[in-house]
Amino acid sequence: MTRELSFVVTNGENGDTAERFLQNKGFSHKLITKLKASGGLTRGGKPLRTVDRVSEGDTVSVRMEDSGDIVPNPDVKAAIAFENEDVVVFDKPPNLPVHPSIVHYDDTLGNLYAALYPNSAFRPIHRLDKDTSGLVACAKNKLAAAMLGESGGRIEKTYFAVACGEISQSGKIDAPIGRTDGSIIKREVRSDGQRAVTLYEPMLRKNGRTLLKITLKTGRTHQIRVHFAYIGHPLCGDDLYGGDRSDIKRQALHCGKMRLKLPLTGEVIEIESPLPDDIGRLLK
Repeated sequence: MTRELSFVVTNGENGDTAERFLQNKGFSHKLITKLKASGGLTRGGKPLRTVDRVSEGDTVSVRMEDSGDIVPNPDVKAAIAFENEDVVVFDKPPNLPVHPSIVHYDDTLGNLYAALYPNSAFRPIHRLDKDTSGLVACAKNKLAAAMLGESGGRIEKTYFAVACGEISQSGKIDAPIGRTDGSIIKREVRSDGQRAVTLYEPMLRKNGRTLLKITLKTGRTHQIRVHFAYIGHPLCGDDLYGGDRSDIKRQALHCGKMRLKLPLTGEVIEIESPLPDDIGRLLK
């Protein structure tokens, strides 16, 4: 997949080097160097060096070539919640891994992406566990990946979960998380772990369970699952951390809202994914 962009130099940018001009547009030094080496950086159709100075009215063009190495599989199912030239947001169902692995070689979100966008590298900006459902944003090119991955709140996610037991008040869990000794998968709250902060708000209590609205201040592996098990309210269906699987066979966790500041345009959009039926049934 190829992405071509053109920028017109303004009066305030007159005299900047090409590198500084592009860095102010969000390009990294590494990406600018690759553009120059591949011949993807031009001015008026002629090659432009990074040290060359640009003038008001110049048109600076970049051409970003891309390639992917994941086996395409168009039979994988995941709806597209939003898409433009730089970003696609999938609504991932449960029981679908995000990344290919030895165990899941051709049945992942990455394999679907490879089928939809041939010759484009798979760049998810964040990931969800295989059995967690909801919104996953992927960048379609290197510039979008760099801009979405940077700090500054370009992506804000809201999760919804059903926890065992009744939680009556909003709260914050600030407890460090690290890998459990002897396990490559399981995590736990431990003093030598990395700081992890989870904010939550109860929305509905029914059947001895609580529907929670959750936001994260950090992004640790299994953070939500570990934190609610730590306070004595594991997620329903999450048997790895002590959750009851009698009415649902996967962790009752869903990424249901996303606020996304689009690369290049800066437009802010909000995307929603409804609560899946298997989670909703827990509260009926």
